[in-house]
Amino acid sequence: MKNNIGLWLTKRALLSPSREAYVDSHSGLRLTFAQLNDRSNRLANAFTASGIEKNERVGLLLMNSAEFMEAYFALGKIGAVVVPLNWRLVADELEFILKDSGAKRLIFDEDFLDTVTELHVRGSKTDIFHWLQIESNGEAAYFAESYQSFRDSASQDEPEIVADGDDMLYIMYTSGTTGLPKGVVHTHETSTWGAISIAASTYYQENDRFLSPLPMFHVGALTPLTVNVYRGVTSVVMRSFDPVRAWELVQEEKITTGLAVPAMLNFMLDVGDLSRFDFSQWRWCMSGAAPVPESLIEAYAKLGIEIHQVYGLTETCGPACLIDAENALKRIGSTGKAFFHTDVKIVRPDGLTCKPNESGEVLVRGKHVMREYWNRPEATEEAIVDDWLHTGDVAVMDEGGFVYIQDRIKDMIISGGENVYPAEIENLLQQHPEILEAAVIGQESARWGESPFAIVVRNNPQLSEADVLDFCRGKLAPFKMPWSVVFSDSIPRNPSGKILKRILREEYPGSAPV
Repeated sequence: MKNNIGLWLTKRALLSPSREAYVDSHSGLRLTFAQLNDRSNRLANAFTASGIEKNERVGLLLMNSAEFMEAYFALGKIGAVVVPLNWRLVADELEFILKDSGAKRLIFDEDFLDTVTELHVRGSKTDIFHWLQIESNGEAAYFAESYQSFRDSASQDEPEIVADGDDMLYIMYTSGTTGLPKGVVHTHETSTWGAISIAASTYYQENDRFLSPLPMFHVGALTPLTVNVYRGVTSVVMRSFDPVRAWELVQEEKITTGLAVPAMLNFMLDVGDLSRFDFSQWRWCMSGAAPVPESLIEAYAKLGIEIHQVYGLTETCGPACLIDAENALKRIGSTGKAFFHTDVKIVRPDGLTCKPNESGEVLVRGKHVMREYWNRPEATEEAIVDDWLHTGDVAVMDEGGFVYIQDRIKDMIISGGENVYPAEIENLLQQHPEILEAAVIGQESARWGESPFAIVVRNNPQLSEADVLDFCRGKLAPFKMPWSVVFSDSIPRNPSGKILKRILREEYPGSAPV
């Protein structure tokens, strides 16, 4: 059997054909593993008949859906490369990613028709020539083909498997510290080891039912959904997150496990009167993408639900560290030990390993670490040294191997589970003709964890906060928008010119109103 992620669905459909594979909480669609595999095969064969080539990139601008999942496995089977697109981005940001990745085909929801139409009229600013629209009213846009008709025109026979091992599976874009998104390349090999590492380190049981509210363009959703196929677990997927609906699904679908970012878990606690829901079968939930507050872990523990803090990155296909069931409450605040098939160490600036409880940078090694940053060899060489991925995160490791994340070397802001890099916002602000300098830091937000906050040096005293925010609006995704702007006479910098974010955080310690 080739090392091909698409074949995982083929094998699971053979082993567990009638077991429920996918439940769409929005439409009510239910698919067995056999049905999901048949749909995936049809799409794979339709693409092959249309002349798709191995390593050809295909963008997915889709809400969480069965179509996203079937496309992921279909494209994997035939050696094409998935480019998951963050649907929160604006047209300018999507244009860059599509052009940078060289994507030639795009599958999109009709929810995003206005944005996609804008991309289409930009012509050669992207390389897209084949537009596939998932439509519900029976008619696709004038420039697009109906996804459903395209898929259903082909056979459900297993397609020829042409990808293996180190062949690319997907390019997932993550914002870079330079302000431009970087494409993280994962292969069938790295994705295999990412999924196996999670399967070997977590607490799945036979007939588990997994709640997945994270967007599928995130590695935090895509890798666990792959694991679910590997383990034969039912994925109950939310098209978009709603805290009350999440509790209803836990009850209706007999959810036993899942993964959610801390902001989602906070929202779920805030719905009030949890006694109206039956969640007695919900054993545990992974949570990551941001530090999990101790109070949140304790609140869920009182409900009989274990919150297992997980630490990972897009570059590691997800896995780095995970707290186990035994220590989830004993060592509150720790993100646990390295996943199975994963090595983690904490190093000093000189590269030597830190002593227990000494702060340093987190390095991760494993066969699930990305192959490269797409078209960015220098960034790849900087990030991966002697097979170790330099994460840019600061942590300590105690005598028992438990890791405690402390801070970030990079100045990344995590807002509602989304990574926001200040440099991207700063670069945009400094394009304003009346702004001399700009710096962006994260401020605490009770709802989102953190929210961007901008400090601006202006050359026109009439420039207002509203002017600055209006300038950003439409050029940045909403979650990247500064919640507020203040004006300063100068931006503190070190002798080499680097902005001293630590001083700015001390000077502006406030918090966002939501």
